[in-house]
Amino acid sequence: MLNKIINYSLNNKLFVLLGAVLLIVGGLFTVQKMDVDVFPDLTAPTVAVMTDAHGMSAEEVERLVTFHIETSVNGATNVRRVRSASMQGYSFVWVEFDWGADIFKARQVVSEKMVTLGSVLPEGIVPVLAPQSSIMGEILFIGLKSDSTSQMELRTLAEWVVKPAILATGGVSQVTIIGGDYKQYQLLADPQKMDFLGVSMNELAQAGRSFSANSSGGVVRDFGNEYMIRGMARSNDLEELGNTHIKTVNNRPVVVSDVAEVVIGSAVKYGYASENAEPAVIIAVSKQPNINTLKVTENIEKNLGEIGKSLPRDVVMNTRIFRQADFIESSVRNVGSAMLEGALFVVVILFLFLASFRTTIISIVAIPLSLFGTVIVLHFLGMNINTMTLGGMTIAIGSLVDDAIIDVENVYKRLRQNHRKPREERRPVFDIVLNASIEIRASILNATLIIMVAFIPLFFLTGMEGRMLKPLGVAFIVALFMSLIVAMTVTPLMCKLLLSNEKYLDKNKADSWLTVRLTSLYEKSLEWVLRNKKKVLYPTIGLFLVSVGLFFTMGRSFLPEFNEGALVITAVTKPGVS
Repeated sequence: MLNKIINYSLNNKLFVLLGAVLLIVGGLFTVQKMDVDVFPDLTAPTVAVMTDAHGMSAEEVERLVTFHIETSVNGATNVRRVRSASMQGYSFVWVEFDWGADIFKARQVVSEKMVTLGSVLPEGIVPVLAPQSSIMGEILFIGLKSDSTSQMELRTLAEWVVKPAILATGGVSQVTIIGGDYKQYQLLADPQKMDFLGVSMNELAQAGRSFSANSSGGVVRDFGNEYMIRGMARSNDLEELGNTHIKTVNNRPVVVSDVAEVVIGSAVKYGYASENAEPAVIIAVSKQPNINTLKVTENIEKNLGEIGKSLPRDVVMNTRIFRQADFIESSVRNVGSAMLEGALFVVVILFLFLASFRTTIISIVAIPLSLFGTVIVLHFLGMNINTMTLGGMTIAIGSLVDDAIIDVENVYKRLRQNHRKPREERRPVFDIVLNASIEIRASILNATLIIMVAFIPLFFLTGMEGRMLKPLGVAFIVALFMSLIVAMTVTPLMCKLLLSNEKYLDKNKADSWLTVRLTSLYEKSLEWVLRNKKKVLYPTIGLFLVSVGLFFTMGRSFLPEFNEGALVITAVTKPGVS
């Protein structure tokens, strides 16, 4: 089978060369289309349930709300873990499903469970599902600040101008606004007037809830026509709101302005935001799972650029407070640089040892062809470009040229041996290249398969470790497999085309001076080692034992520390500190 592939490649050079060109073009096109991220998607299918407990204490929230929610979802299909947090006025429950579960089905299952809780939860408390997000969902922090525009106006701009535009961008899961003054219509009650007119606080609160609302008056039928009746009472005028009716006392209507002052004010602050030590409104943007962070960020910034033109001149919008895309681009760029440096190092070493530009070119061609082929396969497998897939390809670079080097070196040696013979005894170039490639094919195949087998245990990992390391193993194995295909097709053909010229063989009859020198040095070293077995064996065993001991003293971590260029400071204060 393998011999037939090599034979076919040597007999169909146009087909093989065209296939190589198409592979490069297809790889370049695929690279531009593929998603880019720091890591593979590590988000387990998780549904978050949030409940506003209306000021209950943490103990009451845990006992009356969280407990019932946890109980209802614990037995749901494919649920592997349920976590919760209860605090004053709020309950959070995270329902984690098995890896591979459909997140939309999971949300449907949890939603159905929540419907059954109506009879056991306190009145007026309704659990809601949080928007679907990712484990690395926060992709962008946007700051709004101004010298003259008030914090209330900034918050209003963020709520009604910036936030809708961001949510309209595809791939955005949630937009959270921090800081600023939340705008409210407030009733500042006068206790003396309320007491004089006999108005209770509940009556005033009810009037506040009911004012500025439109209502329906039904339908009037007249001569076969129907007319809709609507009560238009919605208003944002403070005077009109102050004229809202509360009750009638002594045949005289009592309105809100009789017992309270209607003003526009800010809500009680439970948080504060600043940018460079100046008050600001911070907008945190989270993305949906399996969404290209770079593309979403680009689209958001494009929309924000249009919005910025309509904002007041003194309002400054900063999209660089935190930008996950910068970390992704930096990480991918660093790994890409390492890959390029490794490839260049391989080129230099090959040229020094082979001492031939043509043999070096033939060997190096295996790198781009194998990598572009790997990218295409990864794209069809639904994977993206991240540090793990790039890492797998980077690790494979040294092995990618092994198959090609072995083939090139053997073909080159056989061609030179054939060229040294008298002309009448020389065999055809086709036969030399074919036989030389077949001669080492079994060795190349076995060596490649052994390396692949070493990475197979990665595919038996489960959970977070499996999600993290499987892409590395897939990228490495696919890259090696692609290099094997290149070594059986493109490499023999290029050897035939570039190394069979008689003038070229005349100039390169002997090995390079470096090869001769290193071969001589190796022979002397080998002779000394064979004569001094104990001097070599005992230190080797000692170094091995020392390395084993050092291994057990080293620290352990699933992942190295990553520097996103952002400093996070967490302050813990005494209870009650605002």
